Amino acid sequence: MARGSEGHFAAGWLAHTLSFVVWYPTVPNCLLLFKGQRTARELSFQAISLFKMQIKYSKSGIACFLKEDDSDWDPNDEESMNSPCWQVKWQLRQFVRKMILRTYEESIPTTSEKRQNIPPLVRERGLQRVAAHITGTSRRRSTVSIPRSKNEKALGQKINAWETSRKGHSFLNNLHLRNGELVIHQTGFYYIYSQTYFRFQEPEEILGTVATEENRRKNKQMVQYIYKSTDYPDPILLMKSARNSCWSKDSEYGLYSIYQGGIFELKENDRIFVSVTNEQLIDMDQEASFFGAFLIG
Repeated sequence: MARGSEGHFAAGWLAHTLSFVVWYPTVPNCLLLFKGQRTARELSFQAISLFKMQIKYSKSGIACFLKEDDSDWDPNDEESMNSPCWQVKWQLRQFVRKMILRTYEESIPTTSEKRQNIPPLVRERGLQRVAAHITGTSRRRSTVSIPRSKNEKALGQKINAWETSRKGHSFLNNLHLRNGELVIHQTGFYYIYSQTYFRFQEPEEILGTVATEENRRKNKQMVQYIYKSTDYPDPILLMKSARNSCWSKDSEYGLYSIYQGGIFELKENDRIFVSVTNEQLIDMDQEASFFGAFLIG
């Protein structure tokens, strides 16, 4: 009960008592005076008690916010409900939940607002996948590397025998293949990968030569390069992987594969390609040798 309400209640009680005294004038004056004094003392005592309770409750409520009352409370526990802080904490909890829900509802855009934030090109064409995976083909164009300009410094022989159609595992989505190079149409970060499968077989005419020469010929260095071509005159080396292998002379042929991949930023009209130290050693089966890239962001 507020302090003003308590004052009005006390004044009303006192007025009622005094009116009772005035209404019956036949009662002896001494009795009326005694009753009036007793009522005043009782009223004063009750007012002081109410005032003390109000101060105590106010301090308790402030203590709830100032963390002076660290006792645990459970909103489902009867003892906690009798705690002076229970109602304050419960009301605060309900208020916080209400404000959080209101803020969350206001922060969620409507369906029409979501559509307005989507670029028109994306709404019309939808999300487009940018990816390519091209595989080797048994139809080799030529084992002779394509002549390069005198200023070009790319190492190895560029692989041109990639399957361009959608046969087997090959596909091209928003990328295209030109002269053995994947052409980028959209700027972004791409994961680029390639695997080349080497198959080495010693020619029959050198099998009977000196052992040292045979071993020297069988020590083949296999290197795979992945380059990026831009407007800059020379291609830029992105990755390389190498392997030195010596096959047993008793084996019919030796096999080894090199795989490498990485994330690089590519710009529109950039071109990427794969080159190797010796194209004649590559097995161009579609499951063995392949090359690809896809946009990740």
